[in-house]
Amino acid sequence: MGASGAGKSLFLRAIADLDPNDGEALVDGTARSKMPAFEWRRRVALVPAESGWWADNVVEHFVPGLADTTMLEALGVPADALGWAVSRLSSGERHRLAIIRALSRKPKAILLEEPSASLDAKSTTLLESVLRDELARGTAILLITHDPAQADRLARRTLMMADGRIAEGQGVAK
Repeated sequence: MGASGAGKSLFLRAIADLDPNDGEALVDGTARSKMPAFEWRRRVALVPAESGWWADNVVEHFVPGLADTTMLEALGVPADALGWAVSRLSSGERHRLAIIRALSRKPKAILLEEPSASLDAKSTTLLESVLRDELARGTAILLITHDPAQADRLARRTLMMADGRIAEGQGVAK
């Protein structure tokens, strides 16, 4: 958590190995610097606040055979959404589909930037349920949120960022 401009998005991009940085991150005990970038990005998925959509149709954004219709249902997205044009999607549908796209690859860790910012209360509840299921499966989740209540509902540990520095936060849940 932290104020806008504190460096949270840059921190996620650095962990995802998308921006130059001097830090080190590990997944399953293996350092990012010890594997090729493509392998790191297979293990660590980033879903930014505004995901990229590079093709006209939703299905073109999914690895063939990995689109999970169960996940669509779990996040309240109609099963036929994979056949839609991207231009038809609302911002909330785009974001939920980006999360589904990332989770369909079964990453070891997922980095989420404001995952519920464009969602209504019902969709947020569905998303948080899916995230709890992912945590139970052992997926590591690093989540940026401006909602302290969401942090209390989901976090095992809360960190605060200010001026590019991280410190233990308040309101640590569970």
